[in-house]
This record gives sequence, C-alpha cells and structure tokens, in this order.
Amino acid sequence: MIEVFVSRLGLDSSSNSHVVVLQEKDGVRLLPIWIGQPEAESIVLHMHNVKHARPLTHDLVRSLIVGMGARLLHVNITRVEARTYFAELHLQHAGEIVTIDARPSDSIAIALRLAAPIYAAEELLADPGDDSGTEGDDADDEDDVPDFSSSFQDGASTDDFDAELTADQLKRYLETLRPEDFGKFTP
Repeated sequence: MIEVFVSRLGLDSSSNSHVVVLQEKDGVRLLPIWIGQPEAESIVLHMHNVKHARPLTHDLVRSLIVGMGARLLHVNITRVEARTYFAELHLQHAGEIVTIDARPSDSIAIALRLAAPIYAAEELLADPGDDSGTEGDDADDEDDVPDFSSSFQDGASTDDFDAELTADQLKRYLETLRPEDFGKFTP
C-alpha cells in the first residue's frame, strides 16, 4: 500500500460527476475516483473548515469513533471491481484492530476529519498522462480528470485550505461554477 493525499477535487463535465484525485505522498502517481455530490461537498466543506450547527454524516461517524474510544489507524483503498472502488477503515478499539468495509469517498471524508493516513493499493495508481487509468463510483467512459486547482480563485490547491469560508460563501461560490471552469487534468 502507498500513502496518498487528496490532491484535487473537481467536476467531470462529461459525466457531471465529482472526482477526487489522490496523489502518492512522495511521488507523482495519481488515483482519480469518481464520487457522489454529497461526499464531494463533505470533503470540500471539511477542507475549508466550514462548520455546521448540527453534525453532518461524516462528522457523526467521527464522533462515534471518538466517543467509543476507538482510533482510526488508516484507510486503505484496496481494489476496483466492475468500475467500483473498495476501501476499508482500520480502527483500533479495546486493543483489537477492526476492519470495516466502506466506500472510498466516505473513507476519505472520515480520514480527513480524524487526520488519519490514506493508503491505496499500488496497482491502482497511475502515472500522470497515462490514459489507462481505471474509474469507479458512478464513472462514465471518460478518461479526463478535471484540474481542481483551476476551480478555486487564484489557482488554490489543497495546500491553501487554511482560509475559512462560511457555508453561505461556499454555496455562492459553488453555484457560480461552470463545467468550463474545471479544464482538463494536468498535474
């Protein structure tokens, strides 16, 4: 397994699906995963430190893990079958390791909230520009992955997520985005 981080998040205009792009921590290989809108929003909201009056689903899962005295050791994105990715949450509870099957999009959102590392099976990672990448979670037959950095003003990337946005600011920003704003994926 290779440690990865959330490098980009965007919208594939050809399928109108959201894409999270994971990049190996000490390299350039990538893993694009097509995800649903609620999971994409959850990831973006957390990265922008947007707080809600009531916990969202991934915040609730975080609270459950912490409240039960467990610790999320790491997330593994293990394989792809029939264009669907599979992941596991590895928890430590009462001195035992518990492995829980989960969707990669949920696993990523939970890992971010608990500052847990994310790993991907080496065979899932592809070099930039490699058109043989595999897709999953609601993917269409499209190999283009949008560039997340172009979706933020001033070309912000995940390194720039320290600035806090209110929920209304983020909503207004997301409502103004057009498919053309995302461009083609270029690492």
